[in-house]
Amino acid sequence: MVRAGLAPAVTGSIFRSVQVLDTRSLKRHDARRGDFVGLLEGATVLEIKRRGKFLWMPLGQTGNGGSSLPVGSGDALVVHLGMSGQVLLREPQAPDDKHLRVRLVTEMSDGRAVDVRFVDQRIFGSMAVDHLVDGIGGLVPAQAAHIAADPLEAVFDDDAFVAALRKRRTGIKRALLDQGLISGIGNIYADESLWRARLHYDRPTDALTAAKARELLGHVREVLAQALAEGGTSFDAQYVNVNGQAGYFEHSLNAYGRQGEACARCGGTLRRESFMNRGSHFCPICQRMPRKRSAK
Repeated sequence: MVRAGLAPAVTGSIFRSVQVLDTRSLKRHDARRGDFVGLLEGATVLEIKRRGKFLWMPLGQTGNGGSSLPVGSGDALVVHLGMSGQVLLREPQAPDDKHLRVRLVTEMSDGRAVDVRFVDQRIFGSMAVDHLVDGIGGLVPAQAAHIAADPLEAVFDDDAFVAALRKRRTGIKRALLDQGLISGIGNIYADESLWRARLHYDRPTDALTAAKARELLGHVREVLAQALAEGGTSFDAQYVNVNGQAGYFEHSLNAYGRQGEACARCGGTLRRESFMNRGSHFCPICQRMPRKRSAK
């Protein structure tokens, strides 16, 4: 959602000035590679990519003739959204957003100026200039090289995912939230995918058949695609698109946040249980708790 909103405005643009209002938002930037502001001012955005909560913009530099030339070092502006990070597009004269941390004044390809603003209430997110390395599907920032592909990417390998999932000895939801196995799935979308697949969140991964694992992967893709089409899930002002508009996938949720309500499929009462410092939402009737394995 963020990448799709930024791409038309920012691809091909030039960072004319950069203002850091809170240096805590540069905690992932390695100052030994150079000054954050100095590395960005005058650089051109070649494209915008995303994986998990990482968003990155491979950078070029403007040549004497005004054309964009690749930076020899293969740098990228890397944004990690953390828990509450937002990248917003604003008119330069617009009032500062609350919790504004970094402002990039950008000249678009048509000559117009636009602010790219990094807003982050909890300051768990960050911005950094990082070098690109070989990774899944091509060049990726070094600090995101450990992140697996998400299931909507063309490079995602279904067979490898199913095999890796079934080799693990953990609960299925823990596996879905493991960014080293599959990216792009947060707590909400994990609950929704498991509801569609009729799987309890603690179902052992090594007890899944290959067919069931593939069915679950299909539901994951359905949930992510629907959420993307509906602009994401906005429970509060922290979850908006680049123009500050809320998504409406919240209205399509069948499990997450519905505890105490009737399951839309079987009529059972939906539950919420504590899980990894958050909650898991499920139907105890059609997502039954797995039987405990007998000791060998």
